[in-house]
Amino acid sequence: MRSGFVLICCFWAMLLLSCKEVSFPQAQPAGVAGLKEIPESLRGTYLTRDKSTGETGDTIIIESWGYHLEDTDGKDWLGSGHISDTLVVKQYQNYYFVNFKEGDQWVLRLVRVKSPNVLELMSINLEDEKVRKEILQKLGGKFAVKETRHNDNIFYQINPTPAQLMTLVKEGYFTGIELRRR
Repeated sequence: MRSGFVLICCFWAMLLLSCKEVSFPQAQPAGVAGLKEIPESLRGTYLTRDKSTGETGDTIIIESWGYHLEDTDGKDWLGSGHISDTLVVKQYQNYYFVNFKEGDQWVLRLVRVKSPNVLELMSINLEDEKVRKEILQKLGGKFAVKETRHNDNIFYQINPTPAQLMTLVKEGYFTGIELRRR
């Protein structure tokens, strides 16, 4: 059960705001229109799966309007997200860009379809202090990085072009967990 709790925490850290985030001044990629609904090919029920341990945890249900989450007991109390002016989903170059608005910052999660039954949910993970310093130093060599605070969160805002954003994806800045269709 302890490892299940750890997996839940990792999932929430990926899906929701953590204490430190790379953020953007607008939903990403800039200039790409948001989707009105989630494509049918993504809709379904998925179990979170830690790539390193293989353990499964919570369930994410993707619907036309957004998503909702269930815990391992099937209780739907973990939250949901509805496509709106504060949750924008875009499709660009074989990725889905899930943008969450927090104050005046946009936080980004990527969804990559690995197969019809496996999705990968990714972000730029800044939780480890050593890794954060390294990533921010690399980003600072490419972009102006503006540090801002909102509530108890620290944001490191960058403003890439769509091509620059895709370079960050290809260079491995985004990492994450797998979601397996149930």
